[in-house]
Amino acid sequence: MTQAFKVAAVQMVSGTDPQQNLQRAAALVAEAAAQGAKLVVLPEYFCLMGRQDGDKVAIREAFADGPLQQALAAMAREHGVWLVGGTVPLACPQADKVYNTLLLFAPDGSVAGRYDKIHLFGFTGQGERYCESDSIVAGSQPLKVSTPLADIAFGICYDLRFPELFRQLAPFDLLVLPAAFTATTGEAHWEVLLRARAIENQCYVLASAQGGTHENGRKTYGQSLIIDPWGRIVAELATGEGVVVAEIDPKLIQSVRERLPALAHRVFS
Repeated sequence: MTQAFKVAAVQMVSGTDPQQNLQRAAALVAEAAAQGAKLVVLPEYFCLMGRQDGDKVAIREAFADGPLQQALAAMAREHGVWLVGGTVPLACPQADKVYNTLLLFAPDGSVAGRYDKIHLFGFTGQGERYCESDSIVAGSQPLKVSTPLADIAFGICYDLRFPELFRQLAPFDLLVLPAAFTATTGEAHWEVLLRARAIENQCYVLASAQGGTHENGRKTYGQSLIIDPWGRIVAELATGEGVVVAEIDPKLIQSVRERLPALAHRVFS
């Protein structure tokens, strides 16, 4: 990474209609590009927050085929941006499940990276129950992509709680994490975990969230964030739909790593 560039986190409150969600995502990507962002990140489940687990299975697509992926590729091409398509439900060997997949699209619309979510969320308490393994098959391969902008590592939502996933990819300039954190867990842990990942990896963190009360009744925490390598929040959006934009500065990354060479001091890898 040699030059500064702008990135954008898109925050949504996705509903149960994939077409409407796509239209809203396209408008927000256009807004981010108009503000100068060269990398734009959509949140987890940007295309659908269904009423039941089977809803995402019903719209799953084969990799590199289908209207959701075609729409994302078109957004990247239209605006000439690197686009992280939140997550898309892709076909897996089990007919009643999906991979929860992050796709990185290059400015020409081609797929430059794929990451199937490895850690599947489970939570029970305060009247809530979530069990992603009921409808999702876990991936197994971490993802880091060297782009002309920066070296970028990727995770999805619950992956945030597992620092060893990102440690094996270090060093990298930017950690991208689309999410749909619940209101309960988000209030308790979202910000502190994101800042910890930035501090320990001495990188920028770009976290794009779902943020509000959804059509299906689910409540997500929001607070899309861009955090610098010193752990400082440089841009955020609390709730509701919108875009946050900030600059990624390679000089700051270099300064932090030279003044406090923690990555070089690692004993265990």
